[in-house]
Amino acid sequence: MEFFGVLIPIFGVFALGFIGQKVWKFELKPISTIAIYLMSPFLAFRTFYQNEITLDYVYLSIYLVVLCAVSIVVCYLLAWINRWDKNTTSGFILASAFMNNGNYGAPLILLIFGEEGFHYAVILMVLQQLIMCTAGIYYAAKGSEQGGQSFSPLKEVVKVPIVYGAILGLLLNGLQIGIGDQVMSAVSMVADATIPTVMIVLGMQLASISLRQLEYGKLGASLSIKLLLAPVIAYAIASFLPVGDMVKAIMILTAATPTAANTTIYALQFQTKPGFVSSATLLSTLLSIITIPLLMFLVL
Repeated sequence: MEFFGVLIPIFGVFALGFIGQKVWKFELKPISTIAIYLMSPFLAFRTFYQNEITLDYVYLSIYLVVLCAVSIVVCYLLAWINRWDKNTTSGFILASAFMNNGNYGAPLILLIFGEEGFHYAVILMVLQQLIMCTAGIYYAAKGSEQGGQSFSPLKEVVKVPIVYGAILGLLLNGLQIGIGDQVMSAVSMVADATIPTVMIVLGMQLASISLRQLEYGKLGASLSIKLLLAPVIAYAIASFLPVGDMVKAIMILTAATPTAANTTIYALQFQTKPGFVSSATLLSTLLSIITIPLLMFLVL
């Protein structure tokens, strides 16, 4: 029952966005722009500013980078076999290669392993945030389909201020420079609102999806990569790293968490299959109710 307690707030916020969009028909693009360009930099700054950088970051960085890279290679292989275009391939990568180890994975790890395990969950959340605001935006921009308008993926990564928020947080953290309680309070107010805003936008995006328009074949492949293949890859990576059994279990469990909600924001911003990405996010979250307990039984 405690496991379902982790999920209730997640689905509650999704439902809020879904109902709001059905009733008031908001325009989503301005809200996603605010979340990416105004709010997310504060979350990235706080995340990197408040968490101590240790050797654990090295091993967990290797794990996350290799996991993401292998998942992307698998996506490209499927794209090559099926001869998907750039827009479809990039949307498939967004739906398959990035995990929700923040508002889903971190509470789950706290529930299972307590404060000791939560320390590693926070590190993973920090590092995943950095991957998301670079590789995630890169692929969203690469697959953009906005009335013939094209984007330079690397330029889009440079333009998005999330990266600079993270760098500034790392710099002040490393130099041990304080910013004062009043400033930090303002930063936290914006940072705390970021994840709920992203999740509300995801719920709003889901409200515009028709079941008849779902690409079930691609969704099945994406969900298989995210929920089934990713933990197998994580197990292989963890086997080669000099970390304890608890950390290995955390790696495997977080790899099996659903698609990150941030991918919907990026897909919506650049029109990189937003309907497909948001559907994958919702369905992977729903299916994780089955897959995560099964994986817990095998791993723990």
